[in-house]
Amino acid sequence: MSHSPWWRGAVIYQIYPRSFLDTDGDGVGDLPGIVERLDYVASLGVDAIWISPFFKSPMADFGYDIADQRAVDPLFGTLEDFDRLLAKAHALGLKVMIDQVFSHTSDQHEWFRESRQSRENPKADWYVWADASEDGTPPNNWMSLFGGVAWRWEPRRCQYYLHNFLSSQPDLNFHNPDVQQATLDYVQFWLDRGVDGFRLDSINFCFHDAQLRDNPAKPVEMRVGRGFSADNPYAFQYHWHNNTQPENIPFLERVRALLDRYPGAVTLGEISSEDSLATTAEYTSGNRLHMGYSFELLVDDFSAGYIRDTVSRLEAAMTEGWPCWAVSNHDVRRAVTRWGGANPSPQLARLLVALVCSLRGSVCIYQGEELGLPEADVPFEALQDPYGITFWPNFKGRDGCRTPMPWTGDADAGFSRGTPWLPVSDAHRALSVAAQDADPDSVLNAFRAFMAWRKEQPALVRGDIAFLDTAEPVLAFVRDGEGQTLLAAFNLSAAPAEFALPTGDWQAVHGHGLPAVAVVDGRVRLPAFGVLFAQTV
Repeated sequence: MSHSPWWRGAVIYQIYPRSFLDTDGDGVGDLPGIVERLDYVASLGVDAIWISPFFKSPMADFGYDIADQRAVDPLFGTLEDFDRLLAKAHALGLKVMIDQVFSHTSDQHEWFRESRQSRENPKADWYVWADASEDGTPPNNWMSLFGGVAWRWEPRRCQYYLHNFLSSQPDLNFHNPDVQQATLDYVQFWLDRGVDGFRLDSINFCFHDAQLRDNPAKPVEMRVGRGFSADNPYAFQYHWHNNTQPENIPFLERVRALLDRYPGAVTLGEISSEDSLATTAEYTSGNRLHMGYSFELLVDDFSAGYIRDTVSRLEAAMTEGWPCWAVSNHDVRRAVTRWGGANPSPQLARLLVALVCSLRGSVCIYQGEELGLPEADVPFEALQDPYGITFWPNFKGRDGCRTPMPWTGDADAGFSRGTPWLPVSDAHRALSVAAQDADPDSVLNAFRAFMAWRKEQPALVRGDIAFLDTAEPVLAFVRDGEGQTLLAAFNLSAAPAEFALPTGDWQAVHGHGLPAVAVVDGRVRLPAFGVLFAQTV
């Protein structure tokens, strides 16, 4: 195998710390909880962990509203706890990536506390401030992703400030070089501490249009979103001016120059723009981000045609960069429910892992995905997510994918000796780590088997990809590279499906932990959610 960077083809396990393991009984997961379960994570055969925010925060958006980028919130522990986590992960052979939120802070951040006081203080131009229109209304028509206008009035300055997300998440002014430098400084703080990389939240939101031009209206038939729904006013506009500005490119190159001083350190950018695939290709070319991912597979469409078209379009645009794929994360309904309905098949969970881990690129796996966890049903009175509370009942928010990790079948699922911050799902207890560990035929053990097998397939880790022209519901492609050619086929349906293999003497490959599928006279009959890997002889 080649000696390419560790992150190319890596499987990155996302940990949402609030919901992983609580060790102090306050009902919220913490860094010591992650330390306690790192042996489990290592047993999965993944290459790295990505930890969602654990920084000091008032938790209005559960950590994505940061009040101090260099401090651990007491809710999660201490810097010393993080150092222990880092040391243990490295001892287990796991790389550690952490979230960074460049574009905005909490309104409790000392930078904003100073900036909002007057128009003359040293931080006066660190955030996006603008005068009111003549009639007192906001300076333009920009909308917040979390609903309503993206401007909030500040009487101390007699100006509006911009917030692309919650009103308690004011946007930083990246046109100010001091803001850029302060951002690079805290990134370096974590690099010096030993982290291996960063997942960069909403990375295309750093810069805004300096002229504050209105966004144009979007026709009704075009109002579809990634990470937001069509009934959100945010979907009513083309977001040409409030994000994804050309000034972001040279800043990304500054970030990359900093990381290049730390061998092996990597950036993974989350990108949500009007054309996320094109922006991902642009942001990962040259000396910019190492990897990028978008919401394009975090959607309701589970057709072979959609997946083939999405991946093919990125492949065509991305001539230099490296993709990363995910089908679940902390912002969307869990994939087995999104694509499998109310009672998803365990075989679907196995297929989804094999599918996303067979695409060209790196992979993010969200905690619980290895257990086949469905979306939890969280009643309105238990909701914590402000996004879901605002848009209930049409959109139930993000709490359903954020409920506690089920370690055991007990009432608290082994998560906490206190009252969990979100209720434990009854459906999850039966799928606990303890139950699946003991079952050789479980989704968990199938996950482990597949990860071990994948590491030995150079074509899957780093090879090229070429899609086959197959009819629904079969998705098929060939991965080729480093002396290996591997065909992968997936039946995305709960009914059996047949398809003909391309010309050649193909034989099924085994050892991947998935049910065996036979090749007969160049044809394959895939069972419900069946998977075939084959190679020529």
